[in-house]
Amino acid sequence: MRASLIQIAVDEGEPVNSRRSRVSSLVREVAGRERPDLVVLPELWTTGAFAYESFASEAEPIDGPTYEAMAKAAADAGVWLHAGSIPERDASGDLYNTSLVFSPEGELAASYRKIHRFGFDKGEAVLMGAGAELVAVRTPETTIGLATCYDLRFPELFRGLVDAGAEMFVVPAGWPARRRAHWTLLARARAVEDQAFVLACGTGGTHAGVPQAGHSVVVDPWGEVLAEAGDGEEILTVELDPAKVAATREQFPALKDRLLGMDAPRR
Repeated sequence: MRASLIQIAVDEGEPVNSRRSRVSSLVREVAGRERPDLVVLPELWTTGAFAYESFASEAEPIDGPTYEAMAKAAADAGVWLHAGSIPERDASGDLYNTSLVFSPEGELAASYRKIHRFGFDKGEAVLMGAGAELVAVRTPETTIGLATCYDLRFPELFRGLVDAGAEMFVVPAGWPARRRAHWTLLARARAVEDQAFVLACGTGGTHAGVPQAGHSVVVDPWGEVLAEAGDGEEILTVELDPAKVAATREQFPALKDRLLGMDAPRR
């Protein structure tokens, strides 16, 4: 299969509607030029992952304007689209950091509410609710486990996704530049320990004064970096062989030696 990661630079001066239109066009352009099966966007690209003061004002229902724009972009492009995440407001008024995945027909194939919220008792950690379910999506080529940014630091989540059949992890993020080394290290660690592909798509630019790491990365089941972006706007397109996951797990069957299980987080 072929995957394209679109690393967007979030400019605080760019209106959300303008960015939504620009990203929709980018999805169509990348699909036409690169011919991917899967396109991936970053976390909270409509607002900026550190623009906490904008979460409430920019929050939208799961089927709001970003949903509509991304569903149409996926259908127009004929690709699986992981549309990054949005600040979602549910019917009760609660906020969540929610990822949306669309089929090539523009239908919502899955949504995932971020389980591990960043902020240490401030920011996202207090403004948004925690997700309660692990989510994996079956595509014709593979099964994709969903995680978001700070989730990358919690290996038990990824082991739960492996148990759900995941052979690839897609991780949209708004990762800060000052911890960029952790970003690449953790992406490789999750790939090695779970013998799975990791597609980690970050943002460039600056979110509310916080410079972003960029450096979106694609890692194979042996932990080898197949492609890595710089710190600005960039598109990574990579050829992946899903059969490599089964081959790796057979050649080095470490997962069969697991003795400790995992209970999926419930709140």
